[in-house]
Amino acid sequence: MTVTTARHRSARRPATPLSDFATAATGSIAVVGRRSAVVAAAAGLVVSAFAAPASAAPAPENAASVPVDTSALTSSARAALETAPAVTVAADASWTLDVLAVTVVVDAPKKRVAAAASRSTARTAAPAAAAATGVVPQSVAGNAVLEIAARYVGVPYRTGGKTPAGFDCSGFTSYVFAQLGHSIGGTSGAQRSAGTVVSRAAALPGDLIWTSGHVAIYAGGNQEIDSPKPGGSIQFRAIWQSSALFIRVG
Repeated sequence: MTVTTARHRSARRPATPLSDFATAATGSIAVVGRRSAVVAAAAGLVVSAFAAPASAAPAPENAASVPVDTSALTSSARAALETAPAVTVAADASWTLDVLAVTVVVDAPKKRVAAAASRSTARTAAPAAAAATGVVPQSVAGNAVLEIAARYVGVPYRTGGKTPAGFDCSGFTSYVFAQLGHSIGGTSGAQRSAGTVVSRAAALPGDLIWTSGHVAIYAGGNQEIDSPKPGGSIQFRAIWQSSALFIRVG
């Protein structure tokens, strides 16, 4: 077996356990643990668990290491071994991986509200909202006509309009009473004959307030709800008509 001798150097570096190992590795035989590895990053060299030469005696079953022949290494590889760090791993070494616990927080799904098919559906909560601000008279509560009418507060005036997309005055009143099963006609002129005329003193919330060319719904006291004019919208407001007729439907 060839024995390689180290070259003479002009200056010897300080001896360390690592350099002692490297010196031994460049001799005829070095002993390296079965699971040991020598990594030379600069030369890209990895030596790990080399097998023993054929002429070497087999290692006992419980041996901790096997002989490694480094005589065939090139001078550059030998130099890399001399400076490379050595990592030794015990035969019974085990590896563990710490995994941080991960907590997943899922937000409650947000409810998507579909657009209402008509503004009447979107305004079902209008009476309560208006009442909270003091806009809706107390007479609305429990009064079927006014509770229906209050749903459409804010719907814009539309000439000839008879749907929640837009009402004129008679279109609004006819739409409200139709939901209670009363057909009172689609014009203010027709609604003049929709019921019985009563005095203002005897009028009740839910009666019609009629004047020539306009019709509204009485809301009690000095209040009414109507669709007033172009540019306006349905709202509760003070009675503004003079010489109005109060008509009780049904």
